[in-house]
Amino acid sequence: MVFGTNSNMIRQSPNLRLLFRASLSKVGARSLTAEASSVLRESEPMLRNEEYADIDWNNLGFGLTKTDYMYKAKCSHDATFQQGELSDYGNIELSPAAGVLNYGQGLFEGTKAFRGENGKIFLFRPDQNAIRMQIGAERMCMRSPSVQQFVDAVKQTALANKRWIPPPGKGSLYIRPLLIGTGPILGLSPSPEYTFLVYASPVGNYFKAGMAPLNLYVEDEFHRATRGGAGGVKSISNYAPVLQAISRAKGRGFSDVLYLDSVHKKYIEEASSCNIFVVKGNVISTPATMGTILEGITRKSIIDIARDLGYKVEERFVEVDELMEADEVFTTGTAVTVATVGSITYKGQRLEYKISDGLVSQKLYKMLQGIQLGKIEDKYDWVVEID
Repeated sequence: MVFGTNSNMIRQSPNLRLLFRASLSKVGARSLTAEASSVLRESEPMLRNEEYADIDWNNLGFGLTKTDYMYKAKCSHDATFQQGELSDYGNIELSPAAGVLNYGQGLFEGTKAFRGENGKIFLFRPDQNAIRMQIGAERMCMRSPSVQQFVDAVKQTALANKRWIPPPGKGSLYIRPLLIGTGPILGLSPSPEYTFLVYASPVGNYFKAGMAPLNLYVEDEFHRATRGGAGGVKSISNYAPVLQAISRAKGRGFSDVLYLDSVHKKYIEEASSCNIFVVKGNVISTPATMGTILEGITRKSIIDIARDLGYKVEERFVEVDELMEADEVFTTGTAVTVATVGSITYKGQRLEYKISDGLVSQKLYKMLQGIQLGKIEDKYDWVVEID
């Protein structure tokens, strides 16, 4: 954006004022011309009047809400990603022969922006999402953005859509980075072109029941992943195959599905969209990431917090029968954060867990949320302040 030549246009357009504000994350305040600084000062009162979008913040679910802007960058198969830019949120054009449409060559990530009580905006460990996307891109033979470009894109998208970040305690802005093969390809081979997109939507609780304890169904017919596959990366091709199992479980009144390993069919792996933890006394166990389980950012964070609180955390093979003896079970994920499990049904037997104050999952959730919202000291250096 050329600030001098476009200054009048910026003054006259609310959307361009928001875009102008977001552009500061790229150029920095010290790089602004005198005229650009004047535009910023004039736009501040108008931006404050548009602090929040006009939606019902008290009834946010986990559905898509159209926001203002998205980020887009491209590269060819043998090059690095070009400098991306913000544009109006909207549809993109794809060749019918695009690699993502024909061969499922695509990855996605999920992270969140939070509004603290002090009005500051926080991101939570976006660099870890960037690293995970790079690992997934290598597995899927794709080019990927650098960690810096990924994080900058997330920052720009959050700031450009700042008015869609819910008030404190009302939810978060879910940010979805996408990496897809957009070049046309007929034979089975890597796409000749890749597009990196980032869009966002305000969200509340992932599950329709809100913070109510989950009712999980152990699936022993369908499997999410198998050894040697791509279950350990966040590939788009990992998600459609679980829809049948989820639909069947939800039709029976369950919240989600818990999958078993495909070889022995006796070790728990993860739920459809989150990792799982089992509590017994002072020991917290979670399935080890051995290529079939997604290494969740929230999972990793909860492990560190739990160990610092004095719990013994084990990453290992966890047999499904151990669920029957557990004191508590909970799940973790960017979308679900930390969710307590109220019951698990396996081979027709329903096991219910005692729900009371002082649960390990509630203690860990409060610590995690406090860090994300800036209420608790971030000694881990996980939070990125962007406002």
